[in-house]
Amino acid sequence: MRRLRTAVRMIRYLPISASPPPCPRQSSLPKLAMYPRGRRLHILAQQLRHYRPSGPDESVLDDRDKVSSTAVLPVSSASDDIRRSTPSSARAAVLVCIFEGDCGDLRVILTKRSSNLSTHSGEVSLPGGKAEERDADDRETALREAKEEIGLDPSIVTVVTNLKPFLSKHLLRVTPIIGILPDKQSFVPLLNASEVDEMFDAPLEMFLKEENHRSEELEWEGGKSLFHFFDYMTGKKTYLIWGMTANILIRAASIVYKRPPAFSEYLPKL
Repeated sequence: MRRLRTAVRMIRYLPISASPPPCPRQSSLPKLAMYPRGRRLHILAQQLRHYRPSGPDESVLDDRDKVSSTAVLPVSSASDDIRRSTPSSARAAVLVCIFEGDCGDLRVILTKRSSNLSTHSGEVSLPGGKAEERDADDRETALREAKEEIGLDPSIVTVVTNLKPFLSKHLLRVTPIIGILPDKQSFVPLLNASEVDEMFDAPLEMFLKEENHRSEELEWEGGKSLFHFFDYMTGKKTYLIWGMTANILIRAASIVYKRPPAFSEYLPKL
């Protein structure tokens, strides 16, 4: 996302999950249930700092420098120093921002792209976009974009790790950054209406369950790929989370909850 030089209209939201629905049944995070609320995120952050990613995947960015909801295809290998050798014009980052919901569950912040965008309008995505020359690293890219899109102050987010990168078909390297929001009440969203129509949050564990999940085997770039779709209902609205966004969240949830999803992530190798 290139910052617009003209003034943009901003929309102020109430704090996230201001009126939560009744608490659903959920499974506990390994070894975290014993800790009191408020302490769990601190312990989780400590655990996630030990995570070390390896090897990228493929995905797609659209022509407006925003991460789009397209398929994520596996690749066989990649160099560990790909970040250092990739110019900023070929890098992007997204923020997987996790906080503790009113029910004690882990939730992640998502956005619905502006309906006025020429590509992938109205689709669900994670805050993020293309790197700029002034960004020191992927962490800075993700935090800057989140602030520009939804008004998330970088000072209230604790970055703990990153997932292994995703490579676009144009060799654009997209890195998911995992951040913890210790105090959700300190975040009062301010949406950039030129880029974001809505912001919402969803339970992270949802991306490991069969419930509300479906997958389709589709033709993609001369081959076949498994596309994941999640239907998430909150209030009177239903959001479709799919493609790259879904795959990043499946990966993030697998690492946080230390278990694989209840469904196949990829097509079986022949």
